[in-house]
Amino acid sequence: MSLEFLITALIVVLVPGTGVVYTVAVGLGKGRQASIAAALGCTFGIVPAILASVVGLAALMHTSALVFTAVKYAGVAYLLYLAWQTLKDSGPMDLRADKSNAKSFAATAWTGFLINILNPKLTVFFLAFLPQFVSPAASNPTLEMLLHGAVFMAMTFLVFVVYGMFASLIGERILRSDRVLVWMRRTVAATFAGFGLRLALAER
Repeated sequence: MSLEFLITALIVVLVPGTGVVYTVAVGLGKGRQASIAAALGCTFGIVPAILASVVGLAALMHTSALVFTAVKYAGVAYLLYLAWQTLKDSGPMDLRADKSNAKSFAATAWTGFLINILNPKLTVFFLAFLPQFVSPAASNPTLEMLLHGAVFMAMTFLVFVVYGMFASLIGERILRSDRVLVWMRRTVAATFAGFGLRLALAER
């Protein structure tokens, strides 16, 4: 595995996207453990995109306007739903620091999972990204792509956990004020809505 792949993957993971925003928001509002659940959900949301790029399904999404558009607008609808739920401070984006349990962690992880699998740009990205780093002399290109995908997932999880932990430390100090919490909800909601708008305007 090349150093070029590791550096490129790290840069891609570090750039804030919907997954980072979600993990940070959860860390701010619900603390360390919940942010880890969010990071885990976002990470596993990458799996379908990686598998699709390996077996060639991503090429279908890249060439089929209908498939791409269907997934895209499902993602847009979900992001707008998260924005609305954040403003209401209820549902999957309830940012109040409540008593965490296995059920709430599973719901948090599931939301992160959906955020990524409903983003068709992620699948198309892996279609273009992974093959670049497969050696022409590789005896098993599929296995090498899966290995690169697994490393990308590991880096995603670790970076997201760091984002979430940092956010939880800040949240412990600033979210004691209801006024701050209100403004944070509005900011997160606007961010999700912005990502939804950007996805709606995205082309293959």
